[in-house]
Amino acid sequence: MNRHQTELARRREELVARSAAQRSTLIASVAPLAGKAAALDRIVGRLRRYSVLAGVVAGVAALLGSGRLIELGSRLLHLYLFVRRR
Repeated sequence: MNRHQTELARRREELVARSAAQRSTLIASVAPLAGKAAALDRIVGRLRRYSVLAGVVAGVAALLGSGRLIELGSRLLHLYLFVRRR
């Protein structure tokens, strides 16, 4: 190989090494987000599977407002726990 090709090969090796280092750093910095993304993916999957139910819940939330919806949810939870205990 001539000098120019040798220089290009050396430069390519440096770039490949730098790219590998950057890839490792990027993967390490994104790892905490992977768990959150997986959880979000599970939620979206369930919403797609039960889209009608999700639409009904969203409609009820829009009609009642968040405060009344939380109050209603709390009452239903207490009722469920009461019935389940018996």
